[in-house]
Amino acid sequence: MSSPAEVAERAERIAPALRQHLPVTAFVRYDAFSDDVGAEVLVKCEHLQRTGSFKARGAMAKVLNLTDAERAAGVVTASTGNHGLGVGNALATLGGHGIVYLPENAAPGKVAALQRFGLELRAEGNDTGVLESKARAYAAEHGLTYVPPYNDPDVIAGQGTVGVEIVEQLDGQQLDAVVVSVGGGGLISGVAAVLKKHLPNLKVYGAQPAADDAMAASVRAGEIVQVPAKQTLSDGTAGSVEPGSITFDLCRDLVDDWVLVGEDAIREALRLVIDTEHQLIEGSAALAFAAARERRSELAGKRVAVVSCGGNMSSTTLVSALA
Repeated sequence: MSSPAEVAERAERIAPALRQHLPVTAFVRYDAFSDDVGAEVLVKCEHLQRTGSFKARGAMAKVLNLTDAERAAGVVTASTGNHGLGVGNALATLGGHGIVYLPENAAPGKVAALQRFGLELRAEGNDTGVLESKARAYAAEHGLTYVPPYNDPDVIAGQGTVGVEIVEQLDGQQLDAVVVSVGGGGLISGVAAVLKKHLPNLKVYGAQPAADDAMAASVRAGEIVQVPAKQTLSDGTAGSVEPGSITFDLCRDLVDDWVLVGEDAIREALRLVIDTEHQLIEGSAALAFAAARERRSELAGKRVAVVSCGGNMSSTTLVSALA
């Protein structure tokens, strides 16, 4: 188990090394969205990160900590797309071979992007929780390194560098709240640990689709539980939480409020960002914007960060979401 203090310390330690390989993303005010919510909304633009998602950070942090021999032997992971792209980018940058277990219904654009990195793909079933256990078992059996999408101290620390950058970009200014989309919980664990270290009064909102709220349901239940998941536009957060995941305790301790968002609200937030900021974000990023809108009465007049976690949306999904 990693404590929030340990997560923050690890994130701050890895941040300079990550900066040699990944850009610092913009942290900017979205004027129209701020007007809509009635708050000053600053957006951390991870949809503009290399590979189109914050996942590049955690994957790079993990692969950076491997030896040359471990990278050459090969790494194995499981991913709906973005984490796999992050692993592919890390291996392309640092050297090494990778195998990705992914769902059979993964977005075709993400599959094509994974193939461009030269990764070996294995599509088996559609539950990311099941895929994670298969990938982990395969790595153990063949003496390879498993790179978890969220359940790993190095991966969480890598995602926590989003928080490290936000603290620097605030430059001593106040921040009242942060809104982060949650799937397995790696991003919110890392970001919240770092931000609460420096801003102890900050309120952390975890956003999940009402159609697939595994982490929120687990925190409510006091243990990791399965939920009957339905399809969601926020495909990047979809899937069950791995049993024993270290992110469970971190989410329980760090997240102050869970916001469960309906599909219509995710679509409306997506439209608003595209129409007013002309930025293409994916469903899991629109989820965080939608959660901020759901809590507008609480956030009114405050200074709020929204982490826009990714921008990898296929044209087919986009057309269907905007129809």
